Amino acid sequence: MADGDRLISLDVFRGMTIAGMVLVNNPGTWSHIYDPLEHASWHGLTPTDWIFPFFLFIVGVAIPIALGKVRTGSEPDDSKTYGRAYRKIIVRALLIFALGITMSAVPFFQFAATDAPDWLKMLIWMAMSAGLFLLLLRNFKAAAVAIGLGIVGVIVMNLAGYNVVPYNVGGMRIPGVLQRIAVCYLIVSIIFLHTDWRQQLGIGAALLLIYWALMTLIPVPGCEVTTVDDKACNLAAWLDRTILTENHMWRSAKVFDPEGILSTIPALVTTIAGVLTGSWLRAEPPVSAGATDTGAAATPETQADLDSNSRSVPLANESGSAYIKVTGLFFAGTILLGVGYIWSYYFPLNKSLWTSSYVLVTAGIALLVLGACYWLIDIRGYKRWAWPFMVFGANALPLFVFSGIMARMLSAYRVAGTDGKPISIQKWIFDNVYLSIAQPVDASLMYAITFILVWLFLMWLLYRKKIYVKV
Repeated sequence: MADGDRLISLDVFRGMTIAGMVLVNNPGTWSHIYDPLEHASWHGLTPTDWIFPFFLFIVGVAIPIALGKVRTGSEPDDSKTYGRAYRKIIVRALLIFALGITMSAVPFFQFAATDAPDWLKMLIWMAMSAGLFLLLLRNFKAAAVAIGLGIVGVIVMNLAGYNVVPYNVGGMRIPGVLQRIAVCYLIVSIIFLHTDWRQQLGIGAALLLIYWALMTLIPVPGCEVTTVDDKACNLAAWLDRTILTENHMWRSAKVFDPEGILSTIPALVTTIAGVLTGSWLRAEPPVSAGATDTGAAATPETQADLDSNSRSVPLANESGSAYIKVTGLFFAGTILLGVGYIWSYYFPLNKSLWTSSYVLVTAGIALLVLGACYWLIDIRGYKRWAWPFMVFGANALPLFVFSGIMARMLSAYRVAGTDGKPISIQKWIFDNVYLSIAQPVDASLMYAITFILVWLFLMWLLYRKKIYVKV
């Protein structure tokens, strides 16, 4: 491939992953969902359980692309280069963490408890969300105007005599998807800057073994039996309840948080697996008879997390080097799958606890999926089928954030149902449009597909204007 060619398959893999997340997060009704589109209730693994590990894996793949020159010392004045790299890493991690907190707090008042008309509350919510989007675009003047309008709206509600109930900070959930991505990106980036691939492999293996020992050997206070089979009587859940307290954990679980403190340890290893993969794809392959590698170096501007538009890893000109790389992906993926499933007999696959076996199995699947995309797109050149995922992958971060905000809006806004009682506009649409043409489980899937198609159109508007939202 020519020096200007890039690893489009990483874009597509990112796009497939974010599309999958939006799809499974937005069914027509949670009461009727096809089994593969639900998380395993505790132990076990469904395709839905692959999605978050894929994100962390992709974050890891991009780290060597973004920071490779810094670590190798190829930039002038290494001390200043490291200082700049650390500042960028820390600032980005803080911004991603803050974005995760903010998206759940907007519009900064309790929608249902505030007694103003829904249309007024919704306008304020939309203004604040627009301000957040404009901030991500770094259009600070327009963002200030939008956020200012939202604040004025809140003031108007107060002056009109409505009871505006402030956002309940005391009940704010601290962990979350973006929060875990931020922590893993921060720690693994620092690990990458100061270690080679052998040390990274050793750190990953050690962390998985340590986590296994912690979860199986340390008794939990107040529990007669400590076991990962129990949602409450395992060390990760106990630490979350003790440190975060139930007010700041996932409300649906109460006794544990799927993005909790201790389970972040094995999540780091998922990201390290991505780093090792990114280093493998970035490395110069061995020279074989009749083939030489002329791959170009990656640019330091390449994004290192799910907001990247993945102008990623240039490949070698000769197809032989590409086949070496894809063979390595398939081989490593198969090995990890086998080892992970063997380990699962002793330490079960569990997303909520992010067990060590779960790390290996999902990293193995990620390698196989990335390898398949690599072979189809970067080697065989079959790209047309992947266009929607390239659109999604170019702006994965705003898709995740604002599709989540939109889903909350649709659930919060109330209209009159057929019996005259108020129901959410989301339920009204589902009941009156989708349930009228299909059985509940199919109608639920049709609603989710429609939701993702709406966002494909919105992301295409950004894509065609070459607008890429970055943090």
